[in-house]
Amino acid sequence: MTELPVLHRSALLDRPGAVAGEGDAAGVAIHYGDPMREQRVLEEGLAVVDLSHRSVLTVSGPDRLSWLHSLTTQHLVDLGVRKSREALVLTPKGHVEHSLHLVDDGETTWITTEPGAGHALREWLERMRFMLRVEVADVTADWAVLGEPHGVESAAGEPLAWRDPWPELVGDTTAYGPVEDHPGTRWSWREVIVPRASLEVAVGDRPLAGLWAAEALRIAAWRPRLGAETDHRTIVHEVDWLRTAVHLHKGCYRGQETVARVHNLGRPPRRLVFLHVDGSGHVLPSAGAEVRAGERVVGHVTSIARHHTDGPIALAVVKRNTDPELVLDVEGVSAAQTVIVSP
Repeated sequence: MTELPVLHRSALLDRPGAVAGEGDAAGVAIHYGDPMREQRVLEEGLAVVDLSHRSVLTVSGPDRLSWLHSLTTQHLVDLGVRKSREALVLTPKGHVEHSLHLVDDGETTWITTEPGAGHALREWLERMRFMLRVEVADVTADWAVLGEPHGVESAAGEPLAWRDPWPELVGDTTAYGPVEDHPGTRWSWREVIVPRASLEVAVGDRPLAGLWAAEALRIAAWRPRLGAETDHRTIVHEVDWLRTAVHLHKGCYRGQETVARVHNLGRPPRRLVFLHVDGSGHVLPSAGAEVRAGERVVGHVTSIARHHTDGPIALAVVKRNTDPELVLDVEGVSAAQTVIVSP
């Protein structure tokens, strides 16, 4: 993603031990002094994560759901009150461009997206309005997001929340990775939308976990994220994103031809893999590092973290024909692969 996030410094950075992030993590804490403990508390369902660097948009008006349905990869016309969906915006050639976490309150559809992506998404949506009865607003300055390790929709009387469906098969879709025994079944997550001015009140006395903790659990769940597992060439099949974000028979949308062609006629040119990285060294390879099979570059690391039980783990995108039995090399460090998207 080329656009840098607009920095809204979180009030939670004033908490003891908070270490501020940089780049697309700017404005929030990557940890609060003990990343491994934060992971464990988060995994136990007790902690909350400051995601107030995410962009928040609203779409209001009576045509909002049918309009978003026509523009994105997901079936949205029947979206109920306080029900969540995940959708993608693709380029005309079918490459992933935007990721939308949507939840509707009965009058307005709320969208959270990646840090700094809200401006570009809003501009694109505005260009697609035509004569429809919709209004688009970027409300990031006034609304913030908190991540909670709970896989339930928000109830009446609670702040509105987007529930992550991962790794369910949502609607008429398919999986390019395993359905049974998927590690993502242990992933429970939602994004709660709260007034930015009330961020500290919304957290209350709950323990905080930083982005490092949340990222480690996301990687362990094989959950793709825009700007991490994607680049300008990514198609949804490569990262197993059809299962939660793409409806295969919902009608025409931009990029649909590529989705259908690859699904019906072939396999994607690249595929997502999970890596157990040798943890004997003190320094982890970096995201973006080349993945090699012998002397041959076969891909790159997309996300990497230290897991509190599994040690260094990563997601990587590699060429489809990479031998799944090979132990790969990342910056001189060995990495055993687990197949996510089948060759």
